[in-house]
Amino acid sequence: MRGVVQRVSSAAVTVGGKCVGSIGTGFMVLLGVEEGDTVSDADYLVDKISGLRVFEDDEGKMNLPLEAVDGEVLLISQFTLIGDCRKGRRPSFVRSAPLALAEELYLRVASGLKEKGHRVETGVFRAEMSVELVNEGPVTLLLDSRKGF
Repeated sequence: MRGVVQRVSSAAVTVGGKCVGSIGTGFMVLLGVEEGDTVSDADYLVDKISGLRVFEDDEGKMNLPLEAVDGEVLLISQFTLIGDCRKGRRPSFVRSAPLALAEELYLRVASGLKEKGHRVETGVFRAEMSVELVNEGPVTLLLDSRKGF
């Protein structure tokens, strides 16, 4: 399972011209689920996202987690993170998880972050979405559950 975590001062997702989720300070997370991913992968990402210390403390150092800044999370499903671009010019998505598994694990990440006390907004699974964000720093981190265990 892969996640792109961006530290934001604001982010919003729109589907069909209607805003379906928006946050202030926190993380905008793009999440891709790969074939073979399990609940353990989802739980790993929940712990990582929740515990990332990338918000500035009083000394200006990236030292504070989401909780310390009352941060929120905008979680967006993005299967293209699993795309393989090594051959040719068009990405291959054969390693993307089947839809049912992808949605189950995406929802598990959302609920896991909520259980940790974070306010979580989401996009619409499988929908064509427009995402706007103000990346602070900029801080953008790549997480991969298969590289973390």
